Amino acid sequence: MAAAIILAAGMGTRMKSDLPKVLHPVCGLPMLTYVIDACRGAGCERIILVVGHRQELVRETYAAAGDVAYVEQIPQQGTGHAVMVCQKELASLEGPVLVLAGDGPLIQASTLRELLATHVQQQAACTLATSVLTDPAKYGRILRDGRGELQSIIEAVDATPEQLAIREVNVSVYCYDAAALRSVLPRLTNTTNKKGEYYLTDTLGLLRTDGQKLAAVAAVPPEDVISINTPDELAEVSRIMAGRNARGQA
Repeated sequence: MAAAIILAAGMGTRMKSDLPKVLHPVCGLPMLTYVIDACRGAGCERIILVVGHRQELVRETYAAAGDVAYVEQIPQQGTGHAVMVCQKELASLEGPVLVLAGDGPLIQASTLRELLATHVQQQAACTLATSVLTDPAKYGRILRDGRGELQSIIEAVDATPEQLAIREVNVSVYCYDAAALRSVLPRLTNTTNKKGEYYLTDTLGLLRTDGQKLAAVAAVPPEDVISINTPDELAEVSRIMAGRNARGQA
């Protein structure tokens, strides 16, 4: 049985609204609804929402959803911390666990199904759904070894010119084996970066050190990569979603 952890705690200060970012509407529905529906469409029977800013509104919005649980993240100390606060819920889970952000409503169930299928086929501890972009810009690059297997992620600010030429990028859509994820979360630290945050990407190095298998599949179409942080991005995603609706894709 697959489960999903959706990160939905952020305020979204650049949205210039007190509404939780994930509740801003895209074509008439909260952006978070599209992410939840994609997870359900991929076969997830348990959805864990990590909530924070004005969480009562998020809880009200999905109060009738019997497959949704809530975990509070206050204060918010990074993506790794967002998953760390879910350790009680993770204790009862076995098998694949998706981890993704609630502000990326363009993610599709077909992408998540491909991610899950690769994860199971590869018998991996963690599998990333990546994207190949014409202009990778700020995204972390995917580093593979000579056999084409996932080695690590290098952030753009830390990358060499040769690494910056890599077009396959991390778009923060993960699939973990529940037991493997539980094994590394207590070892995450916030002392190795200037922000003092716990990074989910650090789990990859810990798993690799443990001898666990990592995998990556370029399953995310470039159009689906856009996450919403500003009103302009909200308008762009709404335009894309309207086109999908007109074609009967959403």
